[in-house]
Amino acid sequence: MSDKPSGKSSVCVYIESQHGGVAQVSLELICRAREMAEKLGVSATAVAIGTGLKKFSPSIFSYGCDTYFTVEDKRLDSYETIPFSRALAAVFRKIQPQIALFGATPIGRDIAPRVAGILKVGLTADCTDLAIGDYEDPKTKKTYRDILYQIRPAFGGNIIATIVSPEHRPQMATVREGVMKLGVPDKSRKGSVVPFAFKFAASDFANQIIKRAVSQREVDLTAAHVIVSGGAGVGSRENFKLIWDLARAIGGAVAGSRAAVDNGFIEPEHQVGQTGTTVRPKLYIACGISGAIQHRAGMEYSSKIIAINTDPDAPIFRIAHYGIVGDLNVVIPKMIKAYKSKG
Repeated sequence: MSDKPSGKSSVCVYIESQHGGVAQVSLELICRAREMAEKLGVSATAVAIGTGLKKFSPSIFSYGCDTYFTVEDKRLDSYETIPFSRALAAVFRKIQPQIALFGATPIGRDIAPRVAGILKVGLTADCTDLAIGDYEDPKTKKTYRDILYQIRPAFGGNIIATIVSPEHRPQMATVREGVMKLGVPDKSRKGSVVPFAFKFAASDFANQIIKRAVSQREVDLTAAHVIVSGGAGVGSRENFKLIWDLARAIGGAVAGSRAAVDNGFIEPEHQVGQTGTTVRPKLYIACGISGAIQHRAGMEYSSKIIAINTDPDAPIFRIAHYGIVGDLNVVIPKMIKAYKSKG
């Protein structure tokens, strides 16, 4: 016996704005939504709430969106939980998406569970992968076709859990920044902008914004083209200075494994891995990192990986393009010297 809910017509992405443009995680999700929509034979849609939203449409369409729904009101200049979540739930009720995706950002983590609560549907948070497949309920033996597999780390990153929501729509998930590959935009691609009218109540705006302060993230690993990362093998916070020195020499960002963070060698915002940030730099230099699956999941799609480790059997060498078996205390100073001598 199979079941495929009818009337669910799209894979939908909630669009966040950031510094006057579309947040990169939203564009990453549109690319993934496009792929899933083609597999399901449905459209890829997007929803944005705020003011001046039409200017985002060329970018949104270029990454694969077919229809872009907008909810505009002059009172929506800044994100507010109540009006945004009520409006988004109303859009979902109208368009009935099969799947709804959000970035696992502070805003995404706030609005997604509230919309799920309003619609009485499930939600999986902080996914690191998504897939489409079939699911058979082990109790009822009922088979569900084309279900969203919501994949995320669990138990502190020690296992990978696959979660499904077969009975209710939309199937909702928040997805970490950087885990979905950002495709190449097609600027010739066109779509439809559809304004959505929603009547707000005065009580929706019970909060008053007195002051709004906006600051850039101090650490943005997802945007870095070169990353130098240290692990437990670095030995100490003092010795982590070698990682900073190499990063400065080659113009890279500094990162660390969970073990390095847990040992206090570097701050948590620098962590790469399943329980940290997922990155796709052009060059990733792993120093003193053994290469546990939890760390590899956060950096294995880097264009080039250089690994430095004293253990020739370290798992990191299985995915590294270049491996150096040696003491990082000896290797890194030589790398810095060689780089500087070559200009």
